[in-house]
Amino acid sequence: MKLLRAATLCRGQSSKLLAASSRPALAAACCSNNPSRRLFSAAAAAAATSNLPPSIPRVGAATAFPDEYPGQNYIFNWCLNADGVTPLKKCAFRITKPLDLKVAGLALPKSSPLKVNAKGDRSKVPEAGMTDALSFDTFDEVMQQTKDSLSLSDALYCPEGHAPSTKFGVRVITNSTEGALVSDLMAYLERMPKRDPTSQSVTCYVLGGPACEEFAGYAIEEVEEQKEDGSREAVSVATVVITGEKPSLKRIVAGIELSVEGLEADAVERAEKKAEEEKGE
Repeated sequence: MKLLRAATLCRGQSSKLLAASSRPALAAACCSNNPSRRLFSAAAAAAATSNLPPSIPRVGAATAFPDEYPGQNYIFNWCLNADGVTPLKKCAFRITKPLDLKVAGLALPKSSPLKVNAKGDRSKVPEAGMTDALSFDTFDEVMQQTKDSLSLSDALYCPEGHAPSTKFGVRVITNSTEGALVSDLMAYLERMPKRDPTSQSVTCYVLGGPACEEFAGYAIEEVEEQKEDGSREAVSVATVVITGEKPSLKRIVAGIELSVEGLEADAVERAEKKAEEEKGE
């Protein structure tokens, strides 16, 4: 069983009032529209209800929230926050279908579904802790730096879907619009049933830009999930980190494929262990 430490990784009424004070009738008219007068009235109204039970003033209290708009969805933002990325510029697009690409101002893919041959890149995406090429500490450090940089990005694009021919959910969080990367990722992933955003089995953090150093790696960790009946069970989740000036589609796909293989192996191992335990009872 492969384990990874969980990384703890947006602003000259005074002269008018002075002039009004020399003309009582006009002053009264001005003061009726004066914000300070309205505040005083509100304070008086509050004092008039001071003797009421504490629950009464709270009833019907108005609470204002900023309006949602394309790229600003509270539920999805909270979901990204759970993944360790906070879209500080309030611009994060969840992309699950072609219409989402249009809303985000991106072009549609040239072909869909899109087949990607990533065999040549699989050796370039090592698993953390499994070889000397990538330690857990290095992976944790780069992952946290990548999350921080994504949080500061002007916009985030997040294709979601099932890994092809599986039921493993995949979310890619990227700031890169290089070429048709986001569109191609949406075309590569299989469309999932419509539902509110939630955490996925595979989360890919993809950071692009001229100052980004090349990095690729993935890791698998075991976590506990709460089932519908309230019980908890162990499951494996995967994290892929790809950075560079122009992140490669094939490199990302290679990370997804390797992650899925690891998740499948963990599921089989877990099932066999459970069968043995039941047999011994």
